[in-house]
Parts: sequence; C-alpha cells; structure tokens
Amino acid sequence: MYDHIGLRVRDLSASVRFYRAALEPLGHELGYQSDAMAGFGSAGATGLWLSHAPDAGERGVHLAFGAADRAAVERFYKKGLAAGGTDNGPPGLRADYGPSYFAAFLVDPDGNNVEAVCLA
Repeated sequence: MYDHIGLRVRDLSASVRFYRAALEPLGHELGYQSDAMAGFGSAGATGLWLSHAPDAGERGVHLAFGAADRAAVERFYKKGLAAGGTDNGPPGLRADYGPSYFAAFLVDPDGNNVEAVCLA
C-alpha cells in the first residue's frame, strides 16, 4: 500500500542497531547507510528510511511489519529488546484484533510503536 516511510531519529546509530536487529527476522535488512540516513527493506526495495534529526521528538508513529510466521514475531521481539527497544506488548494472540492476529510490540529508541504481526 505504501511506497516508503520516513522517520526522523535523534540517534541514527541507536536506531540502525534497533531496526537491524528487529527487522532481520522479518526478512528486511539494511540496504543503505550514510552519516545522515539509513534505509531498510527487502529484495532491493527500500521501504523504511531513517533520517538523522537531533531535534526529533517522540512522534508516536505506529509501524506494523508483516511476519511470515509466529516464530518470526517472537524473534523480532527478542532481538528488538536486545538492541535497545522497550516492551510494549509481548508476542501473543490479540483476539480483539482477530482470531489469528499474533503480534508483538516494541517502542523504538525515538518513542515510535513498532509491531510485528502474523495473521496465520
């Protein structure tokens, strides 16, 4: 549905570390990095851009990434926590969203809510 998303981040290194770890289980990798920007995606398509902005504040953005299976959701959560993310909902079924909605939520280093979801 979207071409790409851009987030302004205060600490590019911390954000790259978080997104590299959290998105790897979902099949996304760091495809571009400079002193001012970093881009993540899969199969040559960059969908998430991080731009260094020291004055960036908490945005409260919600990003949801699709996961191939529930194990990928669990790895997203564990790796994201280890890379500086904060728990915002451990892996599990979210029956209020749907009978097979399995998701985990983390807060990234800039206060954005990041989700991995498997609908199978």
